Amino acid sequence: MSKRILILDDNQDILDIVHETLSYENFDVKSISEGAEVMPLVESFEPNLVILDYRVAGANGGELCRQIKCHPEYKDTPVIIFSAYINHDDELFGYGCDAVINKPFDLSELVEKVNSLIS
Repeated sequence: MSKRILILDDNQDILDIVHETLSYENFDVKSISEGAEVMPLVESFEPNLVILDYRVAGANGGELCRQIKCHPEYKDTPVIIFSAYINHDDELFGYGCDAVINKPFDLSELVEKVNSLIS
C-alpha cells in the first residue's frame, strides 16, 4: 500500500506541481487549499506525512502543525512546512514540524525530505 501525503498550499501552481511530483513517486496524495480542511482530512485520510504552507489565506501552517502534533493519535505524523520567509527556520521548528523547505524549492529536495521522513 502506498504512503499517503496531505498537502496544503493556497498557490494552485505549487499545489499542482507538488501533487504531480509526489504522485509520480508513487505516493497517494491529497491536495487542499483551505486550512480549515486540514484536521478533518488528517482524521479521515490518515496521512503518513503532511506538508503545510506556512502562510495560507485564513490559516497559519505553524498553528495547523501544532494542532496535528498535539493530537494524541497523529502526534508522530511527520510534518513539513513550506515557507517563503527565509531565516525563520528556528521559529518554524518551534511549531513542532519535522522539516522546513524554503520557497522556492527544488523538487528533488522535496522528494528527498519526504522519503527521509516516511521511508
